[in-house]
Amino acid sequence: MGKSLVIVESEAKTKTISKFLGKNYTVRSSVGHVKDLPKQRLGVDVEKNFEPEYITIRGKGKLLNELRKAAVTSENVYIATDPDREGEAIAAHLAEEIRDKNSNIKRVMFNEITERAVKNALQSPTDINLSKVDAQKARRVVDRLVGYKVSPILWKTIYKGLSAGRVQSVALRLIVEREAEIDSFTPEEYWSITANLEGEKGGRFSAGLLKVGKKKAEIRNEEAAKDLVNQIRDQEFRIKEIRKKPIRRQPSPPFTTSTMQQEAARRLGYTAKRIMLIAQQLYEGVELGPEGSVGLITYMRTDSTRIAGEALQEVREMIMRDYGSEYLPKSPRHFKVKSSAQDAHEAIRPTSMARPPKKIRRYLTDEQFKLYELIWNRFVACQMEAARVEQTTIDITAGKNFLFRATGSVIQFRGFLQVYEESREESETRDDEPDNSRLPDNLSEKELLKLLELLPKQHFTKPPARFTESSLVKELDALGIGRPSTYATIISTLLNRKYVEKQKRQLAPTELGKTVSGILVNNFPEIFNVKFTAYMESELDKVEAGEKDFFDVVQDFYSPFSSAVKSTEERKAEIKEDLLKDTDEKCPECGKPLIIRWGRNGQFIACTGYPECRYTRPLEEKAEESTGEKCDKCGKDMVVKNGRFGRFLACSGYPDCKNVRPFTVGVKCPEDGCDGDIVERKSRRGKVFYGCSNYPKCKFATWNRPVAQECPACGNPYLEERYSKAKGNYLACPKCKYQAEAKPEDKGANVTSSA
Repeated sequence: MGKSLVIVESEAKTKTISKFLGKNYTVRSSVGHVKDLPKQRLGVDVEKNFEPEYITIRGKGKLLNELRKAAVTSENVYIATDPDREGEAIAAHLAEEIRDKNSNIKRVMFNEITERAVKNALQSPTDINLSKVDAQKARRVVDRLVGYKVSPILWKTIYKGLSAGRVQSVALRLIVEREAEIDSFTPEEYWSITANLEGEKGGRFSAGLLKVGKKKAEIRNEEAAKDLVNQIRDQEFRIKEIRKKPIRRQPSPPFTTSTMQQEAARRLGYTAKRIMLIAQQLYEGVELGPEGSVGLITYMRTDSTRIAGEALQEVREMIMRDYGSEYLPKSPRHFKVKSSAQDAHEAIRPTSMARPPKKIRRYLTDEQFKLYELIWNRFVACQMEAARVEQTTIDITAGKNFLFRATGSVIQFRGFLQVYEESREESETRDDEPDNSRLPDNLSEKELLKLLELLPKQHFTKPPARFTESSLVKELDALGIGRPSTYATIISTLLNRKYVEKQKRQLAPTELGKTVSGILVNNFPEIFNVKFTAYMESELDKVEAGEKDFFDVVQDFYSPFSSAVKSTEERKAEIKEDLLKDTDEKCPECGKPLIIRWGRNGQFIACTGYPECRYTRPLEEKAEESTGEKCDKCGKDMVVKNGRFGRFLACSGYPDCKNVRPFTVGVKCPEDGCDGDIVERKSRRGKVFYGCSNYPKCKFATWNRPVAQECPACGNPYLEERYSKAKGNYLACPKCKYQAEAKPEDKGANVTSSA
């Protein structure tokens, strides 16, 4: 029997698969796509049924010639590219190039790169799925039409080089609209009252005020809180009712692409792009010493929670052996697959339970080990017994008019929690309920309680949190926008285009991102919206399923889209005019009004007399941002300027007077023997931090903005402004554990200069 040629998608797979197949097979790589649409033109014939013009990617000509030569001397050609739409498109392009050299071409697919899976696939080859190829072609054509027709509108209204994308721009819209919600949010004050109590037998716990009379306790201000405290303080506290409720906590399903990205981003802090890169390495194969290159996880682009029967049997045997029968359910646990899932592949899981993370850790990088351990633990946990928790609720009366409530829970059997517990986005719920993870077990109904302390606490309602990479992936997945395999690319594109920036791991739209989104949403409302984008994904799924034709789907999209493009093209000048902003300033050179306009480096201030007058200046250099302070050298006003290392104060008499001062936050340096002030600075990467004005003599520095408030707990001369999604803005002492809720007016207050 002659040799057979196996073509895979990436170089990393060739070594792993060659080891399995031996000398009768030659394994070569296409190194990704070999054909694509041309970069310098549309490449779609709109007049001829939207037929795409695929050309050989630059640098792939030599590789295709080598594959053709290898095909001539091979008995069979097996195309084993990835088992998804992109892989099917690559397979179709490879077959097209090789068929005249060897027509005995078969398609093989495997969900994991193991010897069993690869050999089984070769024994059961199929033909290339043309419906799946058409679905990829439809997506590529629609995305190209959007990019090539809409991006030039952005070039002509803002500046050249910007891009729009069918899914990318909707993701940007979500981020921009969330920011608008935050900006328009008005914090509302409210108060909680917590009673620290002690039972007759000594158990201490906390309870929150729940009702005043028959109405829910709603305390709007400090005066109302103090009034209630005065009414409650002398009341008799007595347990009215104790309720215990058994709860079974079920494990989460095994990972899909989306849930893996969410969890790894939250738990490990990796970007979606990094997560997918590491997962690709684990899937394609890692060198495990004497064992050679081994694929450690199943295919990492999947929206299914389905698990193969062999894998279920293997993990159940492991659970019985390592944890005992009480941790093993009577039957395997199967998870419901959501209706929008393609369900073409299994969930993401380890390929073998014989390779626990700790056993192979020495062969993995730190990142590979952490992600592999996460996938392993999630998979094992999903087939373990539920955790059993007892939840206790205690209602307490204070006199006849007040009702307090305490809740707590105790884990009675850990079950799957022995292995894994899913992390959560930091809570965005109210933080005014007492935390009693465990209540005293020696309390009884009608028991008289001793009031130890009655604590009123001020709170403010919080705006919705900005998206993180994790929560954006979750939102895109829930809305049916794009495919999980594209989420990493979407987010990295938004960041690379500077439409979005990261602030403490949160995604915040830049001014450019807001402007781009505004133009797209206002002029293409029917295209760049959540509902239509999700609809297009479902249409592509129907093409893949053979239920719809490529041409019909693209035509249905193109008709309203082309009309919107034509209408917007006619309004380019008007759109550009709308982006100009008045400044209420006059040009210092010609006296004409100054405006804010867009250029390649962002917004800047320019003269309306252009081109006769070419006066410009950076937007940050505002003509007057007075501090109310006078220059100690010439007596003119000191104004705020932006420099390479952050904000500073400069004399408005520049260049005649070049006096400058540091931009301080109104806090003296806390280092012993130092008379410096804390000033705002910027790191080399542009991140704001706070250091001593006597640097380099004094090295004091902190990332958190100091606030001129003494710590009431330890006497430290300042507090620091911090932020979390659970608490919002709050103040914390850097020396002790004291924390206080920041009032809205605290943020960024009391910034002064240092003479």
